[in-house]
Order: sequence, then C-alpha cells, then structure tokens
Amino acid sequence: MPSLKDLKNRIGSVKNTRKITKAMQMVAAAKLRRAQEAAEAARPYADRMASVMAGLTAAAAGSDMAPRLLAGTGEDRRHLLVVMTSERGLAGGFNSSIVKLARQRLQELLAQGKQVSILTVGKKGREQLKREYSDLFVHHVDMSEVKRIGYENARQIADEILDRFDAGEFDVATLFYNRFETVISQVPTARQIIPAVVEEGEAAASALYDYEPDESAILNDLLPRSVATQVFAALLENAASEQGARMTAMDNATRNAGDMIDRLTTEYNRSRQAAITKELIEIISGAEAL
Repeated sequence: MPSLKDLKNRIGSVKNTRKITKAMQMVAAAKLRRAQEAAEAARPYADRMASVMAGLTAAAAGSDMAPRLLAGTGEDRRHLLVVMTSERGLAGGFNSSIVKLARQRLQELLAQGKQVSILTVGKKGREQLKREYSDLFVHHVDMSEVKRIGYENARQIADEILDRFDAGEFDVATLFYNRFETVISQVPTARQIIPAVVEEGEAAASALYDYEPDESAILNDLLPRSVATQVFAALLENAASEQGARMTAMDNATRNAGDMIDRLTTEYNRSRQAAITKELIEIISGAEAL
C-alpha cells in the first residue's frame, strides 16, 4: 500500500499533467478554427477544379494525344503511396488511422505482386511504417518547420511526385490522409491522383462545353496544377483533422486526470484516516496499560 507521501506526490503529478492537457486542448481549439476555415474555403475551388478537369478528360480520354497524367503509363504494376500524417503526436488515433488504411492498401498490392514505394509527409507516419517497410521508402517530406500550410508547400510535394512519374518510377500514385468532418469525426481517405480519375457525373455535367485550344493542350497545363491542388486540399484537411483529433484527445485526457485525482484523493483521505485511527488506538492502549 502506498504511503501518504507517495499518494500526495502522485496527486500533485496528475494535477500538473491536467494543467498541460488543458492548455493543449485550448491551443488546439484555437488552431482548429483557423484550420477548419482554411479547409472549408479550399473545398469549392478543389471541387470546381475537379469538375473542369472531368469535362476536359472526358473529351480527351480517347485521344491518342491525351497527356500521360491522364492516360497513365498503360500499366498497373508500380504504385506510389503518399502517406500524409502529422509531425507531432498526442492526437488520439489521427495518425494511426491513416497509417492503418495505407498499410491495408500496401498489403493488398504486395499480395497481388505489385511493386510498391512509399513517400511520407510528416514523421509520425514514417515512424510507424518504417518498422516493417523501411526498404520501400523513396522520399520523406519534413513539415516540422512549417507554421502555416501554404500552396507552395503543396506544390513542392506535387513536383516531387511528378518528377518521379516523369522518371518512370511508378504507374499509379495514391494520397492517404484524413478528411475533416467534425471535431470528433475524421475520415481516413485514399485518393488516386495519378493517373487522373474522372467522375462520371462531373464529366457529364461538363460535356457541353467546347474548349479552345483543344482539350489535350489545356490538360497539359492543368493536370500538374490539379495534382498540386489535390495535395494542397489534402494538407488542409489533414491540418484541420489533426487539431480536431488533438482537441478531443486532450479533453479526454483532462477528464481522465480529474477522475484519477478524485480517486487518489479519496485513497489519500482513507489512508490518512486509518493512520490517525491507528495512532489513537495505540495511545488508548498505552494509557490503559498504565
């Protein structure tokens, strides 16, 4: 049974931890609002870009002049998995849910005899995957010095992916990230970005337009931008999801710390009362012996 001093020290330690988790919750809440606004503001642009791309790709898909980013390499043998996680932990299951989805896809591809390579954004995903698949890593993007995500960050990542595609290193590229829905709900998402995926509904809605110059010429310019736009949207969704997950995790930690303090305080009071009762019994017994 722990001594009164041990219980008192433990209560003090848990109280200090509760102060830290409460502060982190408040910081995450402040950051969440800005990150959520950025993610929601980017969605209309990304959706409109996808709609325009759908119309262009529907018209150019059957052409011999279709860009490689649209037509692909003609093979489905080599896959690049772009796993986007955070640089910091203490965010509940935010990082592990992304890694779990990426690992499932990776294992499926390997079971099919595909060649897989991994590009990570954020060290938490890299730390979890390198234990088993360190030989599959081809590049890592360090975001630890980035205070506020901008389009330039996405463009650099997109350029790295496009350069590897032009070099013939892969046939299909897929992004893995969390899509923000609410503070307590973030959805692990896999999105293929190379070759471009055409949504049938969007393609039909845009099929009435005529383009000048021809669709292939426009696509040669827009497809790289579309890749960068999708990477940027994923980064913003991840940023909002991370803060939402961290806020929820720190709120739970603060509540648990409070419950633990209550239990330890009760145990401390009982132990203290037992010690006082024991001393009284010893005094009374000694007096009666005299």
